[in-house]
Amino acid sequence: MITEAGTHPNVVALVYIAAFVPDAGESVNTLIGGFPTDGPQPPILPPQDGFLLLDREKFHSSFAGDVSDEEAAFMADSQVPWGVDALGGTISEAAWRNKPSWYLLTTEDRMIPPSAQREMSERAGSTVVEVTGSHAIYVSQPEAVAEVIEKAASEVRSLAR
Repeated sequence: MITEAGTHPNVVALVYIAAFVPDAGESVNTLIGGFPTDGPQPPILPPQDGFLLLDREKFHSSFAGDVSDEEAAFMADSQVPWGVDALGGTISEAAWRNKPSWYLLTTEDRMIPPSAQREMSERAGSTVVEVTGSHAIYVSQPEAVAEVIEKAASEVRSLAR
């Protein structure tokens, strides 16, 4: 989302949190197509009425491996379906081509492989911070997420002076 929305003139920098970083002409489907197939695969259920969900029984181990059982169960039960069409939406202009970016890479991620996160963040020229954690890092380690955002904001402010 921020890759395209970040092209707005009021946006001065981007912060990716264990996220996809597509380039112009790419989509989530394009990026997923290049992921390794020999590791864990996201437990995405077949589409229902045009929407996708993660398998509740595999949610904890694949999405939120570093949160409590109770918290992961709540997250699995309250997940919001996402549209199949979102996977194919292509980027027309990648903001990271013209704006600084930061990337929080989660080394225990089972949704977006760490190797893919590393490749995308390096391609974007992002300042990378690696944290041992799952895809749900914003729940398990909100302080780490806040630190990256604060660091980006601080560095952007100092560049503007």
